[in-house]
Amino acid sequence: MGMLIDGKKIAQQIREELKIEVARLQQEQGVTPGLAAVLIGDNPASKVYVNMKAKACDETGIFSEKILLPKETAQQDLMATIHELNRDDRVHGILIQLPLPEHIDERAVLQEVDPHKDVDGFHPVNLGKLLSAKFWNELPPFVPCTPAGVIKLIESTGTKIEGKNAVVVGRSVIVGKPVAMLLLAKQATVTVAHSRTTHLKEICRQADILVVAAGRPKLVTADDIQPGAIVIDVGTNRMPDGKLVGDVDFEAVKEVAGFITPVPGGVGPMTIAMLLKNTVEAAKGMAAMLDVVGTTS
Repeated sequence: MGMLIDGKKIAQQIREELKIEVARLQQEQGVTPGLAAVLIGDNPASKVYVNMKAKACDETGIFSEKILLPKETAQQDLMATIHELNRDDRVHGILIQLPLPEHIDERAVLQEVDPHKDVDGFHPVNLGKLLSAKFWNELPPFVPCTPAGVIKLIESTGTKIEGKNAVVVGRSVIVGKPVAMLLLAKQATVTVAHSRTTHLKEICRQADILVVAAGRPKLVTADDIQPGAIVIDVGTNRMPDGKLVGDVDFEAVKEVAGFITPVPGGVGPMTIAMLLKNTVEAAKGMAAMLDVVGTTS
């Protein structure tokens, strides 16, 4: 039976470390990291996520601001809001809560966020730096939060990623593609599979490390798992009875896997923890830039 990877516990440890770092930033440099979350519309899940992020900020000592805009907000008005946040010295990180309403061009909106405040890691500049990084030390300051959390969960098992066969099921720009890039930077041999992959089961069975982010409940079963593999389930699917399940058949797969994340309580808490970490890094980066400007002026 596989060992449970407790994302909630690991995320809490990260948050406790960040709390100390935030206090030190405030005391030594007079800087309080700030995160602004922009929510357009009334998507219930998005509201919950934004509120959870705001609560996590408060508990860590990070200044947080929620900007709630109606679903009918014009794209140019949303852009204007982002421009204001780009200029706001209190705000070190800007989060655009996805998904956006259909009339808004998501790619164009994400491009308007200052790359230095792009704590979600979705700006083309930061994604481009991620793509071009051959080694871990070449990564940009911000990488997408869920993939970063996935790497932390894998490393928490004590497994060395280098040289391992890793399979990522899912090719989204939010999870699949960036987590594949991070695994490559850790020197794994990476296969990216998706909904149109033939022989998906055979490919999954080759994985020492399997990351599933396909958005299909219980897509991966026990027959798809190499005994002893690390299984990271990124999926969150609400079933008709209201129960939250992942993309992995947890009860069956845990009997075969070496390590496995639960849903909920696995990847989800790590996403928020890495968002907070990116926000603190953004604040430190801006403080360093101001110090350089101050010494050269």
